[in-house]
Amino acid sequence: MFYYSTLRATPRWACILIGTTVASLAANEGSLPGPSPLQLAPVIVPGRNTDLIGVATSAAQGIVGAAEFAARPFLRRGELLEVIPGVAVTQHSGSGKANQYFLRGFNLDHGTDFSLSVDGMPVNLRSHAHGQGYADLNFIIPEMIQQVDYNKGPFYTDVGDFSAAGAAQFRHFNHVDRPFLSLTWGETHFVRLVAGGSLAHTSGSLTGAVEISMEDGPWQLAENAKRFNGFARRHWTSANADYRITAMAYRGQWRASDQIPLRAVEAGDLDRFGHVDPTAGGESERASVSVDATLKDAAMTRFNGYVIFYRLNLFSNFTYFLDDPVNGDQFNQRDRRWILGGSAQRTWTHAAGARRSATSFGLQGQADFIDEVGLHRTRQRERLSSVRDDRVDEGSVAFFADNETQWTDWLRSKGGLRFDGFRFKVRSDDSRNSGLRLADTISPKLTLAFGPWQKTELYANAGFGFHSNDARGTSIRFDPVQGTPVAAVTPLARSRGAEIGVRTSPRPGSVTTLSVWGLDLDSELVFVGDAGGTEPSGRTRRYGLELANYVRLNAWCAVDADVAFTHARYRDHSSGESRVANSLSSVVTAGVALGRATGWFGSARLRYYGPQPLTEDNAVRAPSSLTYALGAGWRARDWQVAIDVFNVFDRRNYDIAYYYASRLPGEPEGGREDLHFHPAEPRTVRLTMTRRF
Repeated sequence: MFYYSTLRATPRWACILIGTTVASLAANEGSLPGPSPLQLAPVIVPGRNTDLIGVATSAAQGIVGAAEFAARPFLRRGELLEVIPGVAVTQHSGSGKANQYFLRGFNLDHGTDFSLSVDGMPVNLRSHAHGQGYADLNFIIPEMIQQVDYNKGPFYTDVGDFSAAGAAQFRHFNHVDRPFLSLTWGETHFVRLVAGGSLAHTSGSLTGAVEISMEDGPWQLAENAKRFNGFARRHWTSANADYRITAMAYRGQWRASDQIPLRAVEAGDLDRFGHVDPTAGGESERASVSVDATLKDAAMTRFNGYVIFYRLNLFSNFTYFLDDPVNGDQFNQRDRRWILGGSAQRTWTHAAGARRSATSFGLQGQADFIDEVGLHRTRQRERLSSVRDDRVDEGSVAFFADNETQWTDWLRSKGGLRFDGFRFKVRSDDSRNSGLRLADTISPKLTLAFGPWQKTELYANAGFGFHSNDARGTSIRFDPVQGTPVAAVTPLARSRGAEIGVRTSPRPGSVTTLSVWGLDLDSELVFVGDAGGTEPSGRTRRYGLELANYVRLNAWCAVDADVAFTHARYRDHSSGESRVANSLSSVVTAGVALGRATGWFGSARLRYYGPQPLTEDNAVRAPSSLTYALGAGWRARDWQVAIDVFNVFDRRNYDIAYYYASRLPGEPEGGREDLHFHPAEPRTVRLTMTRRF
């Protein structure tokens, strides 16, 4: 029944396209056009053991390959990003909602200031109903990810909005060597089925995958989460060109416990895995088609174009009965949009005297046609009133140019300039909050790389960046709840960063990077989707240190250990009130992966993040969190069996904590200021069986 209802809710065209692809994989190969099959060259997937010396332009830049993903146990989808040194991923609601991301002293909420993309398609959603830059990775099938490219800081001309802290791009496989079927069982009614494969032909391949999963979680309120994912790709090549057409579809639904008040747990009125509002949760859909091409002649040209459909229907209640003692404070956020976009980049390699030089010019464009972005008051998912209901058209265009030149054997430079222009048009249900706003910004970037000397390279980086604010915040004139005049936000919030770093590879398969960085933001003003208005926040300054280590000791053992320390403060503040709430000052991750291509394998990992301030005066702090995970299994040519154990020692960690006022039934008017938390999941065991054909 679950499978039928999930498939029925998936966009019909996506089901047809993906279903046709998967069916084709089981059909006779001769049904595809063309002569006898071409034997494709082996795919070499780079990873963290690739030193990137002479290629990278900063110490905080890297590649993570599929082999590293396969060696790690993942409790949830967003943890794919924890392969990036310094990144921590948590959750404060149901599993169908975007994760919380932490990097370089940012509580990135659901994605602001951390740019995520998949094969050139944006993941961050602008002017989103729940939060600016909302980045939901639930539509990704992990087995189909070939690699993740990442970088940190505003030093790269090809990424613009949301990239002040960093950026990561997921890249899918064009071809998988053998079809596979994988089934996972776990505690709390966790079941996941994923199947995929490729069919090779003369000039390329046809690849498809489908994932279906369900889980209840450890919560007293069963999450009843269901997910469908589909992926299909047609890849082909010619003498001087590479082409891909990719279709993806996702649908998820869930119930959520959300964060709960500590006072109720300590009093024994609420279980640690309990809930206050039993009707919180939601459903979400995403479907996309993208086309990209790489052409090689006298220069290299890359084209990319995409169409995305997205929908979210989310019900939340964080303050319970504070604002409405009768009906409660549940609210509904709705988002429905189409996104059109694309990019083009051309790179010429030429000589600068006796040295190599490369120059690139690029164009990027994106248009969000948001048919509905609304905030409504509800009770048990029944609408009571609308706070605001808007339609938004938001468009942007960017031009960038950069040049990389090897000046001497020991000096390389890369400098560039990026222009971004935005158009915000809001049609609000309150005409006073409608309007049209234009904004633009220019962002220069500069990198100097020194070396290499004995497989060691030094870097100096400086650059400007920005993040856009919600379109509704740029045109707002009256608070939709209070009805009082408010000031519109700055459309584009400027950032400035600098970094020095070193990268060394003392032996093959060993890479160590060290970076010391600083980042200033002119403003962190954001539109708060939970309240329908703007939330003022001043200028901030962050600086820190990151040390990342990866060592492949031999053919069957790899070790990694990463440490990140960050200092985050408001630059304009009252005495003693300079802390940035939810900024992590320390993140430590480490692990070991054991095993060969066949036989026994295993892994052990730990993740630690330190205490964090929950108030600007640092009077209330969330405790640190330390989690261990173990994995073990056996694999042959055709079969693999693995068991993963998460939170091995069953530690009572917080996934996330906040400090604010809420009101429970029977409490006095005005409620109580309290710590509200979402617990980390207890010890959890999952068993996976995989068959390759």
